[in-house]
Amino acid sequence: MSTIEKVQEEVLVEEAVGVNNEIVLHNDDVNTFDHVIDTLIRVCKHDELQAEQCALLVHYKGKCTVKTGPIDQLKPQCSALLDAGLSAEII
Repeated sequence: MSTIEKVQEEVLVEEAVGVNNEIVLHNDDVNTFDHVIDTLIRVCKHDELQAEQCALLVHYKGKCTVKTGPIDQLKPQCSALLDAGLSAEII
């Protein structure tokens, strides 16, 4: 005689609500590396190395996520990037 055992398992799934928005910076042929780096430092509070890496990714890959967070925090930062002449969007 064989015994069949059934096991029921509970799985907890946590969802990060409101933190999955991103500012994506797009490449352009207008702005210099120095301008992009300085703007990322000023607007997104990047350190110099992080800003430089983002600028390189944008240049070679065409785009880069430069900031994540709640939409109400990202909107003014994205606007500041746009005001500085950069091409950015919130997704």
